Amino acid sequence: MVFRVPLKRKLTDTAARGLICISAFVAILPLVLILAYLAVRGVPALSWEFFTRNPMPLGSPGGGMLNAIVGTLIIVGLASVMAVPLGVLTGVYLGEYGVGTFARAVRFLSDSLAGIPSIAAGIFAYSFIVTAMGHFSALAGSVALAILILPVVIRTTEDALRMVPGDIREAAYALGITRWRSTLRIVLPAARAPIVTGALLGIARASGETAPLLFTAFGTPFLTFDPSQPMSALPLQIYVYATSPYEVNWNLAWAAALTLVTIVLLLNVVARVISAKSRSL
Repeated sequence: MVFRVPLKRKLTDTAARGLICISAFVAILPLVLILAYLAVRGVPALSWEFFTRNPMPLGSPGGGMLNAIVGTLIIVGLASVMAVPLGVLTGVYLGEYGVGTFARAVRFLSDSLAGIPSIAAGIFAYSFIVTAMGHFSALAGSVALAILILPVVIRTTEDALRMVPGDIREAAYALGITRWRSTLRIVLPAARAPIVTGALLGIARASGETAPLLFTAFGTPFLTFDPSQPMSALPLQIYVYATSPYEVNWNLAWAAALTLVTIVLLLNVVARVISAKSRSL
């Protein structure tokens, strides 16, 4: 007996599929247009000098973004060192031991922290670090970015630990392994890939923030490795060049924007690859 699908159901299915495809296309269209426009405007300004020289005075031709690229790596690297271990430990507490009023409060505050504007993190770092030190610094910028990374790592770690089957924990307990050792040696390694993915996504989000750095790192035209001093970063340099009245600086701003977006996309791609591998295991 051959079952024939009614024409109405076929038309409904075709319409639904078409609507889904159109929605997906509309969703990714802005990203494609942004990347294409950045490539058109930014690629012509890319050169070896762009990656190996410091900026020239505004309006002067030549120069590059070496100080901003190095500054971005330092500021974001310090922020990651601050936020990732603390976020993982907090996520472990919430995922493995988090019961009661205190755990609910920590979870609520973590979720609230994820929704604060980035500029609020910058004002906080300015009030407590820049004011205390008496000057702007890369360290203050790293603290502001760490605040943005922290809730992402906490939530990802907690969710990753909850996905680990309870049978694994019970088997460890049956072998006489203590709870903390089971968490450290068995549960955490089992959830390693999702945790790394969450950390990379949090770092990618913080890498492109400009507002917190305006209040903290402030920027400098010179190459420096001292985190206690003002330091440039790609978002800051893009802001300075994009608001200047000189076309030569606009071209460098487009190249810097393309570089920054490429870094963020690479972090997201690495996170997706790690996540895909963890699901295939």
